[in-house]
Amino acid sequence: MYDFDKLTDRSGTLSYKWDVKSGELPMWVADMDFEVAPPIKKAIVSRAEHGIFGYTSTPDAFFEAVSLYWERRHGYRIPTEHMIYSNGVVAAISSIVRKLTTPAENVLIQAPVYNIFYNSILNNGRNVLSSDLVYDGENYSIDFEDLESKLALPQTSLMILCNPHNPVGRIWTREELAKIGSLCHKYGVTVLSDEIHCDITIPGEGYVPFASVNEECRAISVSAVAPSKTFNIAGLQSACLFAEDPVIRHKVWRAVNTDEVGEPNAFAMTADIAAFTECDVWVDEMLEYVFENKRIACEYINSNIDGMKATMSKATYLLWIDISGVTEDSVEFCERLRESTGLYLSDGREYGESGKSFVRMNLATQRARVLDGLERLRRGAELYTKEHK
Repeated sequence: MYDFDKLTDRSGTLSYKWDVKSGELPMWVADMDFEVAPPIKKAIVSRAEHGIFGYTSTPDAFFEAVSLYWERRHGYRIPTEHMIYSNGVVAAISSIVRKLTTPAENVLIQAPVYNIFYNSILNNGRNVLSSDLVYDGENYSIDFEDLESKLALPQTSLMILCNPHNPVGRIWTREELAKIGSLCHKYGVTVLSDEIHCDITIPGEGYVPFASVNEECRAISVSAVAPSKTFNIAGLQSACLFAEDPVIRHKVWRAVNTDEVGEPNAFAMTADIAAFTECDVWVDEMLEYVFENKRIACEYINSNIDGMKATMSKATYLLWIDISGVTEDSVEFCERLRESTGLYLSDGREYGESGKSFVRMNLATQRARVLDGLERLRRGAELYTKEHK
């Protein structure tokens, strides 16, 4: 029904992703090149036609739409009374780090992980403590012995969980999440579960909301969800936070309001409600398209690019590519790749030292661009290898 092959020129729109030189192909930052679903566009146009864009409130209809959407698609109904609106997941993470921890305490992450987590921790005077994921050459897993030893440290007060995980694309199982919850409960560590990529999962396999696992997980956590990745409306800056525990929820509410990141812009509410109530078919078709892109990319890389390996992960529209057979220096590789071919990828070192021999490729774009990007990657790898012989 929807044409995801349609090429839309994003130049001249102040696009952070597409602010590049002519001829370059940006496949880095995590937004999609697909036009939004028609109900979202219709809602925004209708709101724009009113002509007045003053301060905007957050209606009950927004929280109800979120709750019904999670029940419909993820089998977990979030009580609306547990929800708090925020201007975005990143804004919320920084606010929560400041409110739920004190300076010099440890905030635990699982590297390689979303680079902005580091900013939110370090910029607020807290310590980054990583329990690195274990890579076996194909997949990633959690070292629970290491995780427990670091959660047990007296200075560890918060864990930021990436569920599903960006950039490695893992969908954490109910059993893994339950074990994380049990350990955090044991050592008095609050869990902040970033679930912004929750809808972007391989067709037929969903993610598990951390709060849905058991009462223990609900009691120690706050979760952050948003329509931004799923519906390609990150520029509207909106998110929803939820916590069952009233003390945690009050602290989160205070954090958001202290930092003044709890008021929506004039277009966010109408767009979000339309997204959560009218766009399920669009999401289903988008997922089919994106994961076919991922299958094509994995097959191409593994068959045509010496020294690189790509695993078909089950979550996110991002491909985490092992380039260790080409180089251990992803920063230099990405710089040379962009210079020689115009392909702009994210270097893996951004996500922690354990990502130094990986690159991240955004596949949420038209198939013609995916094929173009893969050919540029092959050519760039060949040139880089020749230069470093």
